[in-house]
Order: sequence, then C-alpha cells, then structure tokens
Amino acid sequence: MHPFDEITVDQLRAAGSTKWTTFPDAIGAFIAEMDFGVPPAVAEVVRTAADSQAMGYLPAADRAAAKRATAHWLARSFDWQVPEDTVHLLPDVLSALRIAVQRFTPPGSPVIVPTPAYMPFLTVVPAVDRQVIEVPSLLEEDGRYRLDLEAIDAAFAAGAGLLVLCNPWNPVGRVLTREELSAVAEVVDRHGGRVFSDEIHAPLVLDDLPHIPYASLDARTAGHTITAVAASKGWNIPGLKCGQMILSNPDDVAAFAPYATDAGDTVGLLGGRGAVAAYTESQDWLEDVVTYLRGNRDLLVEMVDQIPGLRVSPVEGTYIAWLDCRELDLPGGPAQFFRREAGVALTDGTSCGRGGDGFARLIFASPRPVLEQALTQMRDAAARR
Repeated sequence: MHPFDEITVDQLRAAGSTKWTTFPDAIGAFIAEMDFGVPPAVAEVVRTAADSQAMGYLPAADRAAAKRATAHWLARSFDWQVPEDTVHLLPDVLSALRIAVQRFTPPGSPVIVPTPAYMPFLTVVPAVDRQVIEVPSLLEEDGRYRLDLEAIDAAFAAGAGLLVLCNPWNPVGRVLTREELSAVAEVVDRHGGRVFSDEIHAPLVLDDLPHIPYASLDARTAGHTITAVAASKGWNIPGLKCGQMILSNPDDVAAFAPYATDAGDTVGLLGGRGAVAAYTESQDWLEDVVTYLRGNRDLLVEMVDQIPGLRVSPVEGTYIAWLDCRELDLPGGPAQFFRREAGVALTDGTSCGRGGDGFARLIFASPRPVLEQALTQMRDAAARR
C-alpha cells in the first residue's frame, strides 16, 4: 500500500482547504490541488520559518535563489536555457496573465482563449478591460481535443493581440506536440501576435511524451511569448504563492525592467523559499507523485468505462479529467447532478467556456480509495437517474 492510500477524507477536511470545506458533505474534486501533502523539503522550509519567526519580506538573496532554481529546473527538465535575469517572480499564473495583457499587447486588443479553458482565463481578461474571444476547440472521435487554428487565425485577423495557450492543457489533459505548437507559431507569427503560455502543469506529464516549452521552439516563439511556470501544481504548494514569469524576448525584458522590482515584491518569503526547495530538492517526491497519478488516471478510465453514457478525454498530463456526460442528459447539468445525487463536487463544464455544456471537470489527485469511492458514487447515481 502506498502511503497516499492511507490519507482519509476526515484528515483532508481537518486540514481546512477550500477543496474540502466548501462542500462538507461531498468529496472534493473541483479545485486543482493534490491531497498528498507537500515534499519534506518544503515542509522543512515552513517549519524553519515558524521556528525562527521568519515571516518578513523576501530578501534579495532568496529572490535571486528562486530565479536561479527556476532556470536550472527548466534546463534540467526541458533543455530550455533561460537566463536567470529573464525570470520574474509573481504570485501565480493569473498575475502573469494580467501583466502579459496590460504590458505586452496593443491597448484595447482582444484576447483569444481556446475553450474548454481554465475558468479564470475567461474572467481575468474582462477584469482588465479586455474582450475575450472564445475559440471552441475541435473534439475528435476518440475524445481528444485539438486547437482550431483556422478560428484562431480569424480571431487574430479580427484584431486580437494575444493567444492564451495552456500546455499541458487544463481541463482536457492534452500535452501538445511539437507539430501542434509549430502550427500555432505559424498563425501567431503571420499576424504579429503574442502568446501567453501557461505551463504550470509541465511537471505532471503522465504518458511517455515530452513537454516542450512553447517559447523554446525557435526564435519566433521566443520573440512573441510570455511564459508562466510554477512549482504550485507539481509540488502541491499553490498556497505559498510563488509563480514565475519568463520573458524570452530581450525587448520585453527591457520594457518590464522598471516594474520588475515592484512585481517581485508581491511574492512572500515562504513562497520564494518553498519554490527553491521544490525545484532543487524534491525531484524524487515529484516522480513518486507522477507514478501515483498515472495509476489514478488508469483507475479513472477503467471505472468511467463502467458507466454507460460517460466518457473521459484521454489524459496525457495534469491531474484533471474532462468528462463527457452529454449522453447521460443529467438534470441541472453534470456538476449539480453529481453534487446532489452522488456527493461528489465537480466543476461544471459551462464554467470552462463555449463547448462545455454537458461536460464536467474532475480532479483525480486524491488518495486512490477516495477516488474509487467518488467514482463508485457517481456510477451508482448515474444508474439511478
């Protein structure tokens, strides 16, 4: 038995996260965090800070260490050579998206968001007074999604300035290939557009596939991309609030320089030190987690196959499953139905944009017995409907 198997629902509720307290009578599967705790090296950072009462601002030396750790991790993991001074610390991916929109696109230009999408992409952009152009992606017969390049091309032609690219793709679980990324680059380059590449799930590739940072493809993509990475997903530390924005265009680095210090001041001491501990001391923990998630993914596929009318998109990366519930025709929508009838809290696909009606988003980064319980309850509820 793996130690993760022994973590109980009662323990998870007692820990007090949003995932497990919002619906106290349901299994939490709607927020993208894992239920496996954190790496020992990260826990030690927090304990040491508490023992020494180090709760002040992030010192310059620690800030430099976090940038250096990020650059070394990118080189080691993806063979992407990133100068340390092009790495900027920010609280999270949404902070980086705001900067990308406000600092690196033409004033007033719309933002392209392929759907299904991570839900806040559809709300953060309007919050900074920009229009979202939703581009529903193409769903193939095997349940795999691909980007609609013709529609993205048309959106750029209509005046959009930025494409939001999510790879690995939340919520549909795709890991985009080099060929797919190159095809995106052709469209973006043709219109002189920009790309915001959200790659925070890069550590969580479950199949034997490479994660290819979009900006690392060639000089074109390096020139038009703002990349967001973080230890938040792979090492389960979103609450420490330390993401990284990589600027791969020297002109962008120079343009952002006057704002870099203030932006970096939004990251706390625990976040900066936690990111260093994750990137430099916690690779074995990550590898164990990925292996465990692969087993969870396989269990999910096996159990979904037992539910007539339910399908799951092939999950190549992330710990997020995209469930096609359309044939079930569930009253009130999938999330409401399974919350009410199965005691499992999911995200309704409509929150992920156009094309999400009849779908649901499920987080499977739970102890395997808990995941099995959730899927069993969903199966039984579907059979009773």
